Amino acid sequence: MPARLRPAAPTDVAAALTRLGDAQRAGEDPDRADLRLLTKHFLALLEERAPGRSVEVRVPPFAAVQVVEGVRHTRGTPPAVIETDAATWIALATGRIAFDEAVGDARVIASGERTDLSPYLPLG
Repeated sequence: MPARLRPAAPTDVAAALTRLGDAQRAGEDPDRADLRLLTKHFLALLEERAPGRSVEVRVPPFAAVQVVEGVRHTRGTPPAVIETDAATWIALATGRIAFDEAVGDARVIASGERTDLSPYLPLG
């Protein structure tokens, strides 16, 4: 069984969010290490808030988690999948964009049952 993700230290999260915001305001690409840290941090928080294994949330290339109570997925493609990029995931997790808005804008691809993460977002 793969190791669970762990939330990052609050000071590391705050620093990464600051650098990410600075890069976005400057029109620069965010630092890959900050994207990785924040993606994994917020996915770890989602695992805590929505325990289960019925929905797989993918944020390539950084991580994927299975969350939300329901039918447990064990092999192959899960029946419910959510996929997005790191910047969108961080925006969802911090409340800068609503889940239904991100789906409507095709920034999030969600298929299957229980894929509405609105009840769990924002995360922090």
